[in-house]
Amino acid sequence: MARSSATRLLSSLRRSESNRFRPLAVLVLDGAALGSGWRAMSTAARAKEEKEPWWKEAMDRVRNIGISAHIDSGKTTLTERVLFYTGRIHEIHEVRGRDGVGAKMDSMDLEREKGITIQSAATYCTWNGYQINIIDTPGHVDFTIEVERALRVLDGAILVLCSVGGVQSQSITVDRQMRRYEVPRLAFINKLDRMGADPWKVLNQARSKLRHHSAAVQVPIGLEEEFQGLVDLVEMKAYYFHGANGEKITTADIPQNLEALVTEKRRELIEVVSEVDDQLAEAFLNDEPISPVDLRMAIRRATVTRKFVPVYMGSAFKNKGVQLLLDGVLNYLPCPTEVENYALDQNKSEEKILLPGTPSGPLVALAFKLEEGRFGQLTYLRIYDGVIRKGDFIINVNTGKKIKVPRLVRMHSDEMEDIQEAHAGQIVAVFGVDCASGDTFTDGSVRYTMTSMSVPEPVMSLAVSPVSKDSGGQFSKALNRFQKEDPTFHVGLDVESGQTIISGMGELHLDIYVERIRREYKVDAKVGKPRVNFRETITQRAEFDYLHKKQSGGQGQYGRVCGFIEPLPMGSPTKFEFENLIIGQAIPSNFIPAIEKGFREASNSGSLIGHPVENVRIVLTDGVSHAVDSSELAFKLAAIYAFRKCYSAAKPVILEPVMKVELKVPTEFQGTVTGDINRRKGIIVGNDQDGDDTVVVAQVPLNNMFGYSTALRSMTQGKGEFTMEYMEHSPVSQDVQMQLINAHGANKATE
Repeated sequence: MARSSATRLLSSLRRSESNRFRPLAVLVLDGAALGSGWRAMSTAARAKEEKEPWWKEAMDRVRNIGISAHIDSGKTTLTERVLFYTGRIHEIHEVRGRDGVGAKMDSMDLEREKGITIQSAATYCTWNGYQINIIDTPGHVDFTIEVERALRVLDGAILVLCSVGGVQSQSITVDRQMRRYEVPRLAFINKLDRMGADPWKVLNQARSKLRHHSAAVQVPIGLEEEFQGLVDLVEMKAYYFHGANGEKITTADIPQNLEALVTEKRRELIEVVSEVDDQLAEAFLNDEPISPVDLRMAIRRATVTRKFVPVYMGSAFKNKGVQLLLDGVLNYLPCPTEVENYALDQNKSEEKILLPGTPSGPLVALAFKLEEGRFGQLTYLRIYDGVIRKGDFIINVNTGKKIKVPRLVRMHSDEMEDIQEAHAGQIVAVFGVDCASGDTFTDGSVRYTMTSMSVPEPVMSLAVSPVSKDSGGQFSKALNRFQKEDPTFHVGLDVESGQTIISGMGELHLDIYVERIRREYKVDAKVGKPRVNFRETITQRAEFDYLHKKQSGGQGQYGRVCGFIEPLPMGSPTKFEFENLIIGQAIPSNFIPAIEKGFREASNSGSLIGHPVENVRIVLTDGVSHAVDSSELAFKLAAIYAFRKCYSAAKPVILEPVMKVELKVPTEFQGTVTGDINRRKGIIVGNDQDGDDTVVVAQVPLNNMFGYSTALRSMTQGKGEFTMEYMEHSPVSQDVQMQLINAHGANKATE
């Protein structure tokens, strides 16, 4: 090894937070000092050094996990207990705490008031010498992007299921997201102390609804009020939890009344794992005794390869089973080097590159979440490769900008701890780095980008405006910040109405942002229904012949235009066409652009409801000019009036935006949902079966889709989901046209 590289490695080891690196540091120092002695080292020792590099043990002791579930399954309560048992917090507070403190991971006032998680929060803790990085994610469907971006960067996850509610709609959505990002997971059946708790029913639901290849690794001792502890089916021991917060664990023999059930459930566990693990299957088929170590290794292999989901049980609220779940995270979920992460090489036309995920490679880090903190923009980074240090220069591959890392921190909810460096597999945050969510950073030696996460399209919009004109600056600042932080939150301006339109994943999503504008920026905002972008068009040809003549002393105005307007053919690439077919110089050529400008201006506002006119072709065939009184203004006005005069003769119609709506609902609700689509004047164009769900594709007018997310939730008990995208503008029915014209007339009269 070269002396300089050995010295560099030693200094980085010294700076490292982990004491585990230090014995190795001596070895490197000796190698650097001895020089030739290093080269003379025995082949066996060198082979071992190459086989197990210095960072191997440190990487094996890192777990990056997320906690996800349906609303109210106990995710935040579980995270609170994990932090308590690992010594990160010293007292437990509840989600809707009467003491006014609230859970550590719900750091926003709104989260504490509503008792829901709105933003995913990151923290880390140590358990049995392992570092666990945890992200607690929201359960509400409106904040699905928070779950998406957490799962995008995690190596494993805990899917929390309620022992009473079972597999609910958001459990299905979250599980689908875990599959999308190929995240190995454990299931934790929570709330075994609740009335009506039935973990075996929930396990069967997970197998049927989520298609999990799963089995219990624990059996509860008692249920509901009599829930006392758990039997571990791998170790074949009973565990009880004592003390004020369940921190004292005692081990005992399996209760006699449970022996038959435990034997049956252990055999079931071995059978299910044997189906996906050849080594265990061989031992099982040969009737060999299966030791706890063999079973544990088989479960780990099957879980890491996503062929099996171990099911844990407990009650986070009653402090039972959380420590055993933490042991399960260490035993069965992968470390960063066991997960395959791919980057796209920008120098080789986005060729897929498998990242080794080691600290010795070039730096590759993904900015997966942005937050506006007290000290400026806080950027959360997942480091996939290499080491990042405070003061280093890093390059944003997406923009090409070179940035210095001014401050590097580890997050504990909304608190932060300064660190000097972090290596592959860790989740950290940096200050003062201007970037967008999804940007990739490297040290400049490679041009890799990480694949982006799936960002759903917004499904609902609202018009917002500040009540006070003076607060416009703060209002804009708030919208810009939220748009940068949340890829599902869009801000646009309706050119026709001048309204600011915010779009998001649902009513709660947008309500939360309006409330945050009030609280964080002290701006009162009015909220209204946005105006739908209707259009107008013509259906037949109409002639025009218009003379604009005005004499008012001095130079007058004179211009005559003749020709026709007609609809453009279906599927035409342009919305407006103008053609000059005048032969000769009836109108001097220098006035033709003014005539085209006049027709374009007139088509910006149709006479039916004042919306733009599309798919129209205007042909100029003749005209008359005056040697003195003709001007560009005269011909422009002649064109505007000519258009308005012949427009009604061309049989105009109103076009409305039609959306392609794709619904995924459990089959039991199919009739109700399709009936509602018909009521909204939708046309169903496709109907497929996907497991227990029905996928319906329909074309529905946007004007009839307001409030649909809420309606769909109530129709399907929260289990339905839909996506909506613009398809085309198509003519409205005659009765709707009359309603719109009358409403437009009434509005004009009031103005």
